[in-house]
Amino acid sequence: MSGYKKEFIEFMVRAGVLTFGDFTTKSGRQTPYFINTGNYKTGSQIAKLGDYYASCINENITVKIDALFGPAYKGIPLSVAAAISLNNNFNINTNYCFNRKEAKDHGEGGSIVGYKPKDGDNILIIEDVITAGTSVRECLPILKGIAKVNIVGLIISADRMERGQGSKTTVTEVYDEFGIKTYPIVTVREIIDTLHNIEIDGKVYVDDSMKAKMEAYLEKYCVV
Repeated sequence: MSGYKKEFIEFMVRAGVLTFGDFTTKSGRQTPYFINTGNYKTGSQIAKLGDYYASCINENITVKIDALFGPAYKGIPLSVAAAISLNNNFNINTNYCFNRKEAKDHGEGGSIVGYKPKDGDNILIIEDVITAGTSVRECLPILKGIAKVNIVGLIISADRMERGQGSKTTVTEVYDEFGIKTYPIVTVREIIDTLHNIEIDGKVYVDDSMKAKMEAYLEKYCVV
């Protein structure tokens, strides 16, 4: 496992983004852990977050990227932060863009802010997490409606490895349906392996009991 992955997991814990307890997901599943990227709130955090996304992009994407696309709303700061980090840390100066929830009917108009994709462009989607693949299904018609673009991948912070609409993971469903490969910075399996009985700032977040709950959840709802 790459060094930045371990750092990212500890970063999520310290930021209060990765928490443990008893939660209910949007789909109604009872889960012992929860990832809420809306808890990032400082300049330092978003700068570091951009670095982790940029590291994942640099490690996995081998083609030239014409633009990073961040689906509204959480994808907007992520795409901007990743673009800044790619420029500063990897000397990759790429465009970024994001969509409005409602198309603008005055001024320059349209639904895209930032770079306007062109035919043949390689677009990389930047998201926080993927649950049912809803945001991908929503943003693809927007992008394809502007130009004949190539979607070269989807970068997310964490893969919960959960089943989607059928027996496969959502990540696999997105690939089967759209041909888009998902690259997570970390997976839930890596989270368990990294945090099990390890102290972070004097506290163990995943002890034997929590690990057992997470393993039970994986067995019930996930494809591992």
